[in-house]
Amino acid sequence: MNEQTIKTLLEAGMPGSQVQVQGDGRHFEIIVVSEAFAGKTMVQEQKMVYAVLNEAITRGELHAVMIKAYTPDEWSGVKDLQVLR
Repeated sequence: MNEQTIKTLLEAGMPGSQVQVQGDGRHFEIIVVSEAFAGKTMVQEQKMVYAVLNEAITRGELHAVMIKAYTPDEWSGVKDLQVLR
C-alpha cells in the first residue's frame, strides 16, 4: 500500500478531511484534519481513522500507523510544527 492510496481511502471515508501521509510501504505516519473530530476524545478520533483503514490492516497491507488527528482550529495552531517532511 502506498501513501496516495491511504490518502485517497481516508479522504473518501472522511469527506471534507485533509490528509497527509508519509511512510515506507507498511509503516505510516498520518495526519488527518477534519471537522468530524470536534468534541471527540483522542481515542474516538483514532477509532474513526482506524475504521476507514481497518480492511487494509486486516489484510496485512498496513502493518503500523501513527495517527495525529486535529480539528481545523487545532491544526491552525500546530501545522507549522507538524507538517510531514
